[in-house]
Amino acid sequence: MTQTSLSETQSSVDLSALAKNAATILALQTVGVTLTYLAQIFLARWMGKTEYGLYEYVISWSLVLAIPASLGLPRAVLRFISEYRVRQEWGELRGLILSSWQLTAGVGLLLCLAATEIIALLDRHESFPYAPVLLIGVWLVPLQALIQLQEDMARGVDNIPLAYGPSKVLWPLLVLGSGFFLLHQNLGLTGTSMIRMALLTLLIIVVFQVSYLWFKFDREIGDVKPIYKSRQWLLVALPLLLDRTFEVLLTQTDILMVGSLVGAGAVGIYSAAAKTALWANFVLQSLNLVASPAYAILYAKGDREGLQKVVGTVTLWIFAPSVAISISLVIFAQPILSVFGPEFVAAQWALKILIIGQLVDVLCGSVGNLMVMTGHQNKSVIVSSCCALVNVGLNAILIPQFGAVGAAIATTCTLGAWNVWLCILVIKYIKINPSILYSFGIGKNFVSD
Repeated sequence: MTQTSLSETQSSVDLSALAKNAATILALQTVGVTLTYLAQIFLARWMGKTEYGLYEYVISWSLVLAIPASLGLPRAVLRFISEYRVRQEWGELRGLILSSWQLTAGVGLLLCLAATEIIALLDRHESFPYAPVLLIGVWLVPLQALIQLQEDMARGVDNIPLAYGPSKVLWPLLVLGSGFFLLHQNLGLTGTSMIRMALLTLLIIVVFQVSYLWFKFDREIGDVKPIYKSRQWLLVALPLLLDRTFEVLLTQTDILMVGSLVGAGAVGIYSAAAKTALWANFVLQSLNLVASPAYAILYAKGDREGLQKVVGTVTLWIFAPSVAISISLVIFAQPILSVFGPEFVAAQWALKILIIGQLVDVLCGSVGNLMVMTGHQNKSVIVSSCCALVNVGLNAILIPQFGAVGAAIATTCTLGAWNVWLCILVIKYIKINPSILYSFGIGKNFVSD
């Protein structure tokens, strides 16, 4: 949903237009997520649980380290690009684009160098089995950070295919194709070789996306001198960085700690369950992309009734398909996991537990998005940080005792607590009820004046 179309009405959002754009986003997201999932299935079957687990372990680390490398700029850039285009402040827009690229690439490279030294130091003092593959995989960090930045740059100019096509569609295809090539050329399909291929293919994606974005911005902006407001941009970006960091830790800590405490084979099996469980909140994540501008506009206008109507409608759209997907995943857990390979069926209980956490996420609604889009991100940071720390502690306690099931229990508990806590804050500060309970007529008195 574009910001322009959302603002066409003075006091409300056109729900039919929202539904049309939601269908478009869902179609794009479905293609991307399906391709990513298929790539994971084929890699798991071709590589086996240990090498696949090593690959997923390194990818998870690259995603976590890409967050500090981005400095919180992706979400800030999304906001400022829209603002500058409306005001036709082309100097500020050019300065924002150039400085965000430079800062992201520079900080990402510094993190790579620091991480390389730490990994080498660990390996010198005590044999570190993950050192060879991590020394390659750490160079994914600046590329992952740039991808995150460029996705929101493209969203800022209302180009959803450019935002998600390269990273969500092209990259899985290239990774899958490179794995197929290695397998049939007998070049060795290992965690290390696939990380090399992931690095090469992601570099291709980043260069393509940068080139397209630069051409688009250069044509729109023209030959103007860049104006830099780095302090202003970073003051907005840094609180968003903290919030995003803790959110990613909530979703990646389990994989990282299973790998560190149990081993690569356990990561491979658990990762299959974790990736499969994400289908339960697929609709929620997709509709968040299309509904976010509506939340911001209605809240800024002070239209609480309109905001409650849109949030309630979106929550209903999310609820039925998400519950149907979740029930199907629980019933068919064994055959679904067996697609990865016979040994992956061992993760069926971890999958069922993780689905509970994703269902709580769905039932509470778009709570994290609402907090950020209405300017309450500082309160959200407190919740995310507390839950992320509790998540680390619970994983440290439960994984040694229960393995992958312990990781699933820890993640589900903290994800549930995070959603319920934010739901309470949305009711308190935004004065609406985002949960599905409101649509069923329960809890309406919670948000009365």
